[in-house]
Amino acid sequence: MVIQFNTDKNLNMHDELSHSMGSLLVEKLQRFSEHITRLEVHLSDQNGSKPGVNDKRCMLEVRLEGREPIAVKGEGDSYEHALHEAIGRVKSLLDTIVGKMRNHE
Repeated sequence: MVIQFNTDKNLNMHDELSHSMGSLLVEKLQRFSEHITRLEVHLSDQNGSKPGVNDKRCMLEVRLEGREPIAVKGEGDSYEHALHEAIGRVKSLLDTIVGKMRNHE
């Protein structure tokens, strides 16, 4: 599973953050890894440098072999919270998709 991080101009992605987020994604999506070819993580701050509630956004775009990409969004007060919310949503979606794939085999 290839993981690619994309950020807006308000976030400077450093190695420690990408490593910790990448490790979390691998851990949480491990059971789907045989189906996921690529995972794109898009991080953005909706308010820029101004403070705000739930202004951090994480969009996960998951590419499954032989299927169209799927995307989910999570929002939170921090990038980590937004990532956790997006992971929860993508896991629910992947449970459904992978379950249907297995039923058709």
